[in-house]
Amino acid sequence: QVRVVESGGGLVQPGGSLRLSCAAFGNIVSIRAMGWYRQAPGKQRDLVTFITSSGTTTYVDSVKGRFTISRDNAKNTVYLQMNNLKPEDTAVYYCNVDLVPFFGRVGEYWGQGTQVTVSS
Repeated sequence: QVRVVESGGGLVQPGGSLRLSCAAFGNIVSIRAMGWYRQAPGKQRDLVTFITSSGTTTYVDSVKGRFTISRDNAKNTVYLQMNNLKPEDTAVYYCNVDLVPFFGRVGEYWGQGTQVTVSS
């Protein structure tokens, strides 16, 4: 059984910083890409950033220069450092892990989501 668990959300003032973490647990052979999506109230879930197994990163334009994704392959963990946060970054942030398990479904697994609120 594969589980994806996020942590690190919360309330922060505009211009502040937060760091999200996401770890994958279970019968994992390998992890391909790891990424973060977000969903604001009344909107669809959109990709924010992802990182491949080789460390190549991709960011949506609205977070470039402010957010940094990184991963620790030994811990099956991905991080999202968010700086200079803006009210429009307010959303539920979801971790997405594309992996190969020893048994079961090959593909993407989602975390439960963590709330990030940027407000004064």
